[in-house]
Amino acid sequence: MDTRISARRERIQRVRDALAQHGAHALLVPSADPHLSEYLPARWQGRQWLSGFTGSMGTLVVTLERAALFADSRYWVQAEAELAGSGIDLEKIPTGAALHHIDWIARTLQAGQTLMCDGQVLALAAAQQLRSTLDKAGIVLRTDADVLGEAWPERPALPARPVYPHPAPQAVAPRSERLARVREAMAKHGASHHFVSTVDDVAWITSLRGGDVEYNPVFLAHLLVDAQRATLYVGAGKVDAALASQLAADGIALADYAAAPDALRALLAGSTLLIDPRRITLGFRQLVPEAVRVIEAINPSTLFKSRKSEPEARFVREAMERDGAAMCAFYAWFEKALAAGERITELTIDERLSAERARQPGFVGLSFSTIAAFNANGALPHYRATEASHAMIQGDGLLLIDSGAQYLGGTTDITRVWPIGRITAAHKRDCTLVLKAMMSLSRARFPRGILSPMIDAIARAPLWEHGLDYGHGTGHGVGYFLNVHEGPQTISQAVPEPQMAMLPGMITSIEPGVYRPGLWGVRIENLGLTVAVDTPEHGTFGEMLAFETLTLCPIDTRCIEPALLRADECEWLNAYHAMVRERLSPLVSGEARAWLLERTKPLIP
Repeated sequence: MDTRISARRERIQRVRDALAQHGAHALLVPSADPHLSEYLPARWQGRQWLSGFTGSMGTLVVTLERAALFADSRYWVQAEAELAGSGIDLEKIPTGAALHHIDWIARTLQAGQTLMCDGQVLALAAAQQLRSTLDKAGIVLRTDADVLGEAWPERPALPARPVYPHPAPQAVAPRSERLARVREAMAKHGASHHFVSTVDDVAWITSLRGGDVEYNPVFLAHLLVDAQRATLYVGAGKVDAALASQLAADGIALADYAAAPDALRALLAGSTLLIDPRRITLGFRQLVPEAVRVIEAINPSTLFKSRKSEPEARFVREAMERDGAAMCAFYAWFEKALAAGERITELTIDERLSAERARQPGFVGLSFSTIAAFNANGALPHYRATEASHAMIQGDGLLLIDSGAQYLGGTTDITRVWPIGRITAAHKRDCTLVLKAMMSLSRARFPRGILSPMIDAIARAPLWEHGLDYGHGTGHGVGYFLNVHEGPQTISQAVPEPQMAMLPGMITSIEPGVYRPGLWGVRIENLGLTVAVDTPEHGTFGEMLAFETLTLCPIDTRCIEPALLRADECEWLNAYHAMVRERLSPLVSGEARAWLLERTKPLIP
């Protein structure tokens, strides 16, 4: 038996032994940490440690007899490969069935049996949903022990990278102003205190950044704000004396990371605490004394940071230009090297593209793991090449590259598809239809405040017309030198909620796709800034919004079948390429400039 498989089986057995010692029957392992982060520090990558599944999303349930991993369609092929031989079943989550694992637990366990989950990593909202279903089934939920930790003696320590300020001029608003905005929102809720755990919210409020979470410039911390002061609970030694002095001048005191639970326990009777049930764990909620009134509402900072100011938007546009210049340099090298017969792999692409970005002013790091996926690998939306498994770029087919970077002035995320050798009419058809889908939403107008899931169908309609669809969302919010995925907006088939309203200043991806398992994948992605547009009917029907396209990189017209485009669609593509050429030309020279001029030539239908 493969040593990796035997190691996973041994770990699962350790969990079962720990469950038996607690007199319990199952363990729920969500993909989460005490901050409910999307990308997890190694200490909380327990689902991956137990199962071997490396996808960013997924839920693991281990019973005394069975183990099951729950993943959506983005990860099915990947999960099947990574779980093979482990004894862990893949439970495929249908679209829109986020609670699938809860129903499975209710069917699998018997009345009177006990499910355990570490309350420190279980979102309060998720715990409420879980308890509601389990209570009806007579199943006991225990959240008072870390069973995973008991079975994981070699668990990694907390990250210890230093915290640093987001520097001027890119940090356009002082932290004192941001704290004032949060306190104003607290007052509207009637709250005397506000506890924040999500690391991007903490980073935004404090205008600080860090390196505790891969690809996201954030740090592990909690923040407790009251009417006069704020306390940042952060690891010892992560904030140097000079920065601590600056924070103190802005009314932010420092305390040890481990002291956050005690701060909640110490809240005085009569206090009113504002918490976000989707952004705080059950474990922290249970620490709040009963004499403290609790208000559950979205973190004010989540709404504030989603709307970029005009000064921030200017820096984002500059970051997009730098990112586009890096891609021109990379693609010029790539096409020349490919024509010369050089050995190029998916790993080579990651290395060379990252190196070009690193040469740009203001570059800090990548915003996520680069996806360079050739032919069948492109059919895996979250594919990642590894030393053990990657493809050579040779022969014929489609190459999908999804990549992005963190700059001091913004966060980028872009996907393009490139022809390798000779491509077929079927390749071109898929690429053209995906482009039509992307353009459809990029060109749309919609009412201010419309709930973001309600515009998802605008992108899908050109694909639905041909019987095609994709299993992931159309768009996610993007931070300002923060997380590449942020809310509250999501252009997807999620259930619409009030906080998902589309408002000016939001940056959102537009990334439809088509995936043909075992053959190829197509995805074309730009980022768009939501802006107000004037219309003749403004006074009657209210303000309308549209997307300003931010991403600057050619869309390879060799992959496009012009006959499938309408005249207005062709005009949009030509206008986009003219903008790309105009804004990037001053930043590139030599072969990179020649490549840019060639790839932005007008498409004539």
